[in-house]
Amino acid sequence: MSASVKVMRSYDYCHFEVCLGSDENLTLLQIDEMRKDAMHLVDKAVRQYQIAKEDRNFHSIDHSSELEDLKNKVKVINENFPKSEWTPEQKAVIKRYEDLTWRLNHEYDYGDDWEF
Repeated sequence: MSASVKVMRSYDYCHFEVCLGSDENLTLLQIDEMRKDAMHLVDKAVRQYQIAKEDRNFHSIDHSSELEDLKNKVKVINENFPKSEWTPEQKAVIKRYEDLTWRLNHEYDYGDDWEF
């Protein structure tokens, strides 16, 4: 039997829809697998939407004062403490600074290499 499947999901006032079909003679198990593939694609679209929305919100906020504060703290840590003696709090400050500078300099990648 030939088949088509449609999966639609509403999230955050957006609608994500995937339609798959086949003219081949399919078993019910193959049709069910096609349905699962469609659902995985819809879930992937929602995940990408969530990440892109979070990234857009992040870039709309001015992080300059936090970045400057972290930069000064990192400078003090690097000048006064060898890396082998950093406390967990100092490591966290440096990690936050590195994460913030990376995120401010990169746009969201839709991650099409993701597996579902």
